[in-house]
Amino acid sequence: MITGNLGSPTWSWLIGGTALLCLATLTTADAHKPAGGALAGERPRVIVSSDIGGDDPDDFQSMAHLLIYADVLDIEGLIASPPGAGRVANIREALAAYRRDYPQLRRASRRYPSPDALDDLAKQGASKSRPAPGYGKPTEGSEWIIRRAKARERRPLYVLVWGGMSDVAQALHDAPEITKQIRVYSIGSWNTDMDPAARDYVFRSHPKLWWIEANTTFRGMYIGGRQEGDLGNRAFLSRHVRGHGALGDFLVAKKADIKMGDTPTLLYLLRGNPDDPTGSHWGGAFIRPDSKRPYWTDDRRAELREGDKAGAKTVNRWRTDYLRDWQRRMEHLTSGG
Repeated sequence: MITGNLGSPTWSWLIGGTALLCLATLTTADAHKPAGGALAGERPRVIVSSDIGGDDPDDFQSMAHLLIYADVLDIEGLIASPPGAGRVANIREALAAYRRDYPQLRRASRRYPSPDALDDLAKQGASKSRPAPGYGKPTEGSEWIIRRAKARERRPLYVLVWGGMSDVAQALHDAPEITKQIRVYSIGSWNTDMDPAARDYVFRSHPKLWWIEANTTFRGMYIGGRQEGDLGNRAFLSRHVRGHGALGDFLVAKKADIKMGDTPTLLYLLRGNPDDPTGSHWGGAFIRPDSKRPYWTDDRRAELREGDKAGAKTVNRWRTDYLRDWQRRMEHLTSGG
């Protein structure tokens, strides 16, 4: 039996008649660890724009991981975007696994959204990357971003971009006034190479957009940090994810070792002050190259590199914390509660 809310600082299970109290990752004994975030009770509004179903299976992993944390987020959209062949049907693959796990998830926290509610939030974005000038015709995904950005909400809307910028660029082109309401954390690198016109349009034409662009920092998700024992990329999934509900099996079936290069966008919101990208977060810390625009990117200082990956150590330094937190969440899917 599981009691408590997984988004709270503590929760417990009753396993084999023994009560186990699991403390949250952040403790008062280590004041240097990131504080605040969704795991501290804040509820960020989130839209995900993903090239899920394309050439890299790590988006499937990141989507399954996101759904395990759905009780501490206000998920407002799941958009299938380019590059690659990703379609909304691929999002619904992950949602089908969530549906099977939902009764067990609800025993842990009544704040998990219903499968039907999440299914209604799955939208199709652009099917191809944008040519110059970086935008074209509206899509279901771009129109949904606009609609949610214009909702009567004081909280900002975080748009986590796991693929190209096509739908974000289209939304900003069609409704530039939403710049004040949205915050973007995008995974660049290959995604930018495959969708350069949309990215360049956003950078050039919307200098007031709050935007974190990670080109190498995100690689700390699977490169470096503590990887001994069960913390290894393959060992962790084998021991703590495989066999843990439909979501766990779905994630491992897509890829048997941790890649999840898009997951730092979520980790950023789970632990750390989201208002300050330069501070410590599970999802990285960034620099602001130009004080005149709210744009942050990889910190290139030598001591924060992992190999040649700038800023990667600002993610992997918290590897034990975010993996153990995820492990605790997966346990309730096998507890028989």
